[in-house]
Amino acid sequence: MSHQGESSDSKSGKKDFSTAILERKKSPNRLVVDEAVNDDNSVVAMHPRTMEKLQLFRGDTILIKGKKRKDTICIALADDNCEEPKIRMNKVVRSNLRVRLGDVVSVHQCPDVKYGKRVHILPIDDTIEGVTGNLFDAYLKPYFLEAYRPVRKGDLFLVRGGMRSVEFKVIETDPGEYCVVAPDTEIFCEGDPVKREDEERLDEVGYDDVGGVRKQMAQIRELVELPLRHPQLFKSIGVKPPKGILLYGPPGSGKTLIARAVANETGAFFFCINGPEIMSKLAGESESNLRKAFEEAEKNAPSIIFIDEIDSIAPKREKTNGEVERRIVSQLLTLMDGLKSRAHVIVIGATNRPNSIDPALRRFGRFDREIDIGVPDEVGRLEVLRIHTKNMKLSDEVDLERISKDTHGYVGADLAALCTEAALQCIREKMDVIDLEDETIDAEVLNSMAVTNEHFQTALGTSNPSALRETVVEVPNVSWDDIGGLENVKRELQETVQYPVEHPEKFEKFGMSPSKGVLFYGPPGCGKTLLAKAIANECQANFISVKGPELLTMWFGESEANVREIFDKARQSAPCVLFFDELDSIATQRGSSVGDAGGAADRVLNQLLTEMDGMSAKKTVFIIGATNRPDIIDPALLRPGRLDQLIYIPLPDEESRYQIFKACMRKSPVSKDVDLSALAKYTQGFSGADITEICQRACKYAIRENIEKDLERERKRRDNPEAMDEDVDDEVAEIKAGHFEESMKYARRSVSDADIRKYQSFAQTLQQSRGFGTEFRFPETGSRTTGSADPFATSAGGADEDDLYSKNIGLVTVLGALRGMITLEALAILMHRKFNGKSQQFQGRRLSTVSFALPETAASVAVTATLVAAAATLLVNRTKSSDSSTQSVKIVEVLVYVQSAMEKDSCSRNDRTKAQRGQDHKLRTWLLDSQQGFQRSGAIVQSALLADPVQPSQNLGIE
Repeated sequence: MSHQGESSDSKSGKKDFSTAILERKKSPNRLVVDEAVNDDNSVVAMHPRTMEKLQLFRGDTILIKGKKRKDTICIALADDNCEEPKIRMNKVVRSNLRVRLGDVVSVHQCPDVKYGKRVHILPIDDTIEGVTGNLFDAYLKPYFLEAYRPVRKGDLFLVRGGMRSVEFKVIETDPGEYCVVAPDTEIFCEGDPVKREDEERLDEVGYDDVGGVRKQMAQIRELVELPLRHPQLFKSIGVKPPKGILLYGPPGSGKTLIARAVANETGAFFFCINGPEIMSKLAGESESNLRKAFEEAEKNAPSIIFIDEIDSIAPKREKTNGEVERRIVSQLLTLMDGLKSRAHVIVIGATNRPNSIDPALRRFGRFDREIDIGVPDEVGRLEVLRIHTKNMKLSDEVDLERISKDTHGYVGADLAALCTEAALQCIREKMDVIDLEDETIDAEVLNSMAVTNEHFQTALGTSNPSALRETVVEVPNVSWDDIGGLENVKRELQETVQYPVEHPEKFEKFGMSPSKGVLFYGPPGCGKTLLAKAIANECQANFISVKGPELLTMWFGESEANVREIFDKARQSAPCVLFFDELDSIATQRGSSVGDAGGAADRVLNQLLTEMDGMSAKKTVFIIGATNRPDIIDPALLRPGRLDQLIYIPLPDEESRYQIFKACMRKSPVSKDVDLSALAKYTQGFSGADITEICQRACKYAIRENIEKDLERERKRRDNPEAMDEDVDDEVAEIKAGHFEESMKYARRSVSDADIRKYQSFAQTLQQSRGFGTEFRFPETGSRTTGSADPFATSAGGADEDDLYSKNIGLVTVLGALRGMITLEALAILMHRKFNGKSQQFQGRRLSTVSFALPETAASVAVTATLVAAAATLLVNRTKSSDSSTQSVKIVEVLVYVQSAMEKDSCSRNDRTKAQRGQDHKLRTWLLDSQQGFQRSGAIVQSALLADPVQPSQNLGIE
């Protein structure tokens, strides 16, 4: 329900404040970074109007703040071609600020920059390899001469000169962190070149490098950045800032990455404790390690302590046997309580098993906020893919959106693996032009390499979400085309499974959650499992196949835990299709398992039921069950909301059988004289599996003949070595009609007629229990509604003049009243035969029908009622035990009702013609006669049937 609440909020105009911290604040000094035209390391360019707003003049020294607490100073110049909210800077300035094109920086006036007395500048070692001569004369002197360049301690700058460009780093400046290098500033360049490893590399993790967790990122920044940056906010409101955050989620979703990004961006001291590291063999050492970590963090405040895999050092104390773990948990609790609220130390814990952590840690004041870093949705996956591919060389046709649609259930780490795999695929293709022995690779080869869509598709085929690694199922390569026939079933399945995955917005629009499950039932060998495979393949959902019996284990409670785990996995990698094969093994009716493992099967079923109901609405998990014993499945499973679509998969018809033959033989060489359609015609009542068996046997005969011919030839060669030149062709190169004829001798039907009847009757009882509302219609507006709740009322009081005389409505209406006393045979007769006085042959049983003398309105309600009643009497009373008088009474009640309905109708329509009124009168008198006739004939029927139930009963004289 929560997502509906959100959407209604947004409709009613309320603002969602949960991500407010992520919004860029608008102010004139925040400018968007653009590529520089003038490639000077000390100059940035802005539009004159922007400079006017910021009260800057051409040539002013300004302070620019970037990301990760980095800033630098530059000289501002005006540029009319620069767009207003943008600032142009070159790559060197951007790397000093740790920003990329399109990021936002803030510009501040910096009037009090002094001339420097001394600056210490050293080159970066990997840029001066092979540079000879004096670096100062060749590079630094021309760079700084008369230029009055501002420098900041710690910045890098690039100097071009003498065919090379060399990078330098400002090590020290005096006075202050910023200064301008004037002609009288002393420049020192003694010392060894600086190694770039000590350098903070550009690839430090920032907020830009974390994708797919926008909401969670907002929560974390509120809890971490606000207290570290603006502690007075909390002070003025009078609450304590939070002390701890627990991040939990599946492995690879970016918990550690988020903690590192927060530390880098806030500039806080980052202290990382990997859970098992603090353990020590000495008594008391582990606790003191933990204390030292906290002391260190308090000294270097503001700081963030990040405890990775916290479940390893803070497990539940009742469950652990070791004394050390208990002491460590207690130490952690006291340390977190002992943190002064204004100490600016925040503890972040990360785990993928939040339920195994000691509950005392999970209260307010310790880990007060628990944030679920879940599996990203489609938009999140696209963000992650963009981050991972921003340094990759992609060809133009790569469609990342399409890839993000196809990677349901992937976490960040899986997407990174996918990108790596695609790049490797690209390299493999070029392997023929790459020589491993060579020192270098040709530049032409390097330039021609780019990752294409095909590489990604290949990588998608080999990778899968890490949550499913244990229960991994190759997404089967069965498509709808491989399944012959069953068109209705396919459409129903597509609507149930594919629509919610592909058009979730439609379900949201109509405010409906999609259906949860489907049960296939039908004789064995008809393709129930095959259909489940096809649906998993077609809708690109993840697919977990569960074989019913393998859930049961010998340990108490283990079987139920298995069910729980499977559902958890499915939810993690939603949208997911859970396929339970042989569902009847774990979902038999409860109470039927006497002495069987103490009712383990019952408990498994209960767990299954609760999991299906408890499935959170936001996750699309479909359940497909397949069984060939639908009669023993617990009815609680079959109610709407659990397995609500019950689909009967019958034996294949002729067209389907032909398709199955074709599918079986598509890889085999089949002779021209094999007529598959004749085979399909002949194999009436065979299941798909039986047909496959016929094909396999035919293949086997062909192979046997082939081998025999080979042996024969070998023998001839041995006997007569001279004749070996004439090479005999392979005679048996294909499967001939003879092989199929031989194979058909052994063909057998695996499903007997009795079985089929059982399945059909089950399907029919389901249809009957469903067909309850077939005739429900809303009363048309403006028409008179009758106060009766009877099934006849709507048809009799309909708006249309001819309603009363329309056969179908009358028939269905009366059927509604007679429900429960008419057998299926009677319905069949009524629907398919006209009663015109002739004898009928029906299932080997002759029924002499009732002859009527009636006016022309033979299509009226009354006639139909009598027909139904008569047929019902004949058929229901076939058994000797049946009580004819009660049947007669029921029939009479119906007739009385029909009569009263007609009277109501005729009263309400006074504008009838004279002829019509006369007709009504005839009908009414006929009805009264029929009632008396029925009461009289009850005894006749009864005696006729008791005498000889199978003989045709006498004509009932109803005049």
